[in-house]
Amino acid sequence: MRITILASVLALAITGPAVANEASDATRKAQDALRSYLPFQDQTDFLNATRGQIATLEAEKITAPDGTVIYDMAQFDFLKGDAPNTANPSLWRQSKLNAIHGLFEVVKGGIYQVRGFDLAVMTFIRGDQGWIVIDPLTANETAAAGFRLLREKVEDLPVSAVIFTHSHVDHFGGVKGIVTSQEIAERKIPVIAPVGFFEEAVSENLIAGNAMSRRASYMYGNLLAKGPKGSLGSGLGPTTAAGTVTIVEPTVTISQTPTDLAVDGIDLVFLNTPGAEAPAEFMFYIPKFKTMMQAEEINHTMHNLYTLRGAKVRNGDKFAKYINDTINRFGGEVEISIGSHNWPTWGNLAINEFWRGQRDTYRYLHDEALRLANKGETMTEIAEQMKLPDGLAKSFANRGYYGTVNHNAKAQYQLYFGWFSGNPSQLHELPPVEAGKKFVEYAGGADAVIAKARADYKAGNYRWVATALNHVVFADPANKRARDLLADALTQMGYQAESGPWRNFYLSGAKELRDGVVRASTPDAASPDMVRALPLETYLDYLAVCLNHPKAVGSTIYLNFVLPDVKQQFTLSVTNGVMNYTIGRQNPQADAVVTLNRSLLDDINLRQAKLSDAIAAGQATVDGNQQKVVEFVSLLDTFDFWFNIVTP
Repeated sequence: MRITILASVLALAITGPAVANEASDATRKAQDALRSYLPFQDQTDFLNATRGQIATLEAEKITAPDGTVIYDMAQFDFLKGDAPNTANPSLWRQSKLNAIHGLFEVVKGGIYQVRGFDLAVMTFIRGDQGWIVIDPLTANETAAAGFRLLREKVEDLPVSAVIFTHSHVDHFGGVKGIVTSQEIAERKIPVIAPVGFFEEAVSENLIAGNAMSRRASYMYGNLLAKGPKGSLGSGLGPTTAAGTVTIVEPTVTISQTPTDLAVDGIDLVFLNTPGAEAPAEFMFYIPKFKTMMQAEEINHTMHNLYTLRGAKVRNGDKFAKYINDTINRFGGEVEISIGSHNWPTWGNLAINEFWRGQRDTYRYLHDEALRLANKGETMTEIAEQMKLPDGLAKSFANRGYYGTVNHNAKAQYQLYFGWFSGNPSQLHELPPVEAGKKFVEYAGGADAVIAKARADYKAGNYRWVATALNHVVFADPANKRARDLLADALTQMGYQAESGPWRNFYLSGAKELRDGVVRASTPDAASPDMVRALPLETYLDYLAVCLNHPKAVGSTIYLNFVLPDVKQQFTLSVTNGVMNYTIGRQNPQADAVVTLNRSLLDDINLRQAKLSDAIAAGQATVDGNQQKVVEFVSLLDTFDFWFNIVTP
């Protein structure tokens, strides 16, 4: 079984040069229009992003013991001065802010942050006995580097508590870089997380992990060089680290709003906020410092209501209600607002304006999408006409650096109505290859489409060029003229994109059209900590997905499994081309009983062992019809990570 952990794939090695195209006249005009629309003269965010800076690492590379570069802060050094025409000026500005790195004092003697060492932000609160650590980044190496810097420059104290605000890997993966499981147990260090955190954290990106992670390589621009013609970062933060992903199980979970809890002498008020930005998430208020930890429900960007790597759709209504509740509870007294990404906001008036803008942005996206849907507008029509009012749109915090108005509007439609527009002509459309061939045939052949597309390209109609030439490429993927012109159109769309993920998707697609699928070297995509933490139910759900269902239609298999080291057992069956299982039971009519330790099952998942070798070595035993076990294993599919995206 292969388990794909998103954070590792996000750190794919950079391969190949940046694309060579210059900005077209149409792209330059689009950039100029945005320069005129937004208040670029407002430097408040830059003042806040640099406020309280204490130090940064002298060596800008964070490395593993063997010298492997885990994170390179210098990769964004090109982000200086005004944006070139190959970069959206608003995204360029956001990327400059996200690239500011180091250790920062937020509250003198009380709260500190490490920013720009990873995609996310790590926060520290000075408790009575030590440091309360919030969201220890993606990887052990980056978290350890940030914690060392804090202890060197501020105060050399141990970890007294760990807080995970939510279940995304960039907020917990570096935990063992700051504290060990043994230390947590021996010193009884509280590890605090929202209810459902552990289950969501270890299972996210597993069942759909291969496709999700392949798409993430586009979303985060991992195959693009960093630079004015390549990736500018993610919009939400700079980029992810390529280090060791770990996890520890919480000792305290928060399920109620509000929950008052004293942590190492610091009173905290937790607000549980599941089902908005993450399935398991909370925010919390620190009365002593009049500071709100907003997690990822509030950011200096419009967040995703649908993430382009692929995930379940998020609910803008929940976003808005959680933020409104925060305003009602703490808006009258708050003086500092910090988050899991980006920089803090200081001052009661500024914070309330910031919070209200974020609340109203998600409320507008959700409610306007439903209003238009109830008038009969389809998903694409809604997204095309929806625009935030100037009062929201001219605030940089509400710009679409990560989510966008367009794809978030589509997400809210999908949340309620699914993929189907209601138009029966779209109920059973042809797949891309067949549709492409018919489109080209109707248009009079590929040459005719390409000729018309060239004219539209010169006119700056890149969206239609991409639509038309996508049909040609799927009809004939060997047509180099179509591929190259499609790549040129995607490149200009990337240059114009204000969203980091949109830019990365466009430019990654263009690169793949020009160079083909480049199989870059990748870190081990299966984090041992994550695999060994998986609940048995999640293992078996994934196993059921791996079954090659058409191939299994003729098979009838009943197997019992016993895991002596964890005192667990289960029975599974393959009938009618599907796998079912029951945990805690054995089937007396099973074809065979397989006995192996859970630790060996983990090794098999990590591809450090094979079941057949384990049986041969006596590490696993089969009592009964061993051929049925062999048959079952032969029915399990494997997934190629490097599948095509922009070609058939």
